[in-house]
Amino acid sequence: MSPAPILALALAFGYLLGSVPWGLVLTRAAGLGDIRQIGSGNIGATNVLRTGHKGLAAATMLLDLLKGVAALLIAAGLWGEPAGLAAGFGAMLGHAFPVWLGFKGGKGVATGGGVLLAAAWWLGLAVLLVWLVVVAITRISSAAAVAACLAAPVVAALAGRWDLALFAAGIAALVLWRHRGNIARLRAGTEPRIGQKG
Repeated sequence: MSPAPILALALAFGYLLGSVPWGLVLTRAAGLGDIRQIGSGNIGATNVLRTGHKGLAAATMLLDLLKGVAALLIAAGLWGEPAGLAAGFGAMLGHAFPVWLGFKGGKGVATGGGVLLAAAWWLGLAVLLVWLVVVAITRISSAAAVAACLAAPVVAALAGRWDLALFAAGIAALVLWRHRGNIARLRAGTEPRIGQKG
């Protein structure tokens, strides 16, 4: 099979893995109803936390991260590194725009972190560290997400991995686009802190 069909197959494979809405699945299984009717309406871990169930929020974050890891590593193992990167980006697209939910999904922070961790462990850990530091200081999930996104291509470039820097920039662009409403609220000083409603 030539490279283009392989990359397309990897992208589709990643999309299917990424499109599993774990936040919605877990909250429904726990009898909490539709997470899209709670708080911000998002299916990610931050909104799951607004249900008051920290364990479910942690499980959502872990599973969203793991689907990014799995998409990249499985595709890379089957078809090579370029296919792995395609599958990783596909997982991001699947998480953000799942066909099962009318293309209205999550914002991609945990899934993107998983993709970067699988692409290069040191890059994933650096981004996670930035996220942890910013969230500890601000208690605002979106601020930490924005900072981590902006850091990812910079860290890769400083390491001399321009291929990963370009890939991380693509991941960051998607996450920042999904956070455009949050960014507007951050600028206005109205973005809620972790655990708050909204």
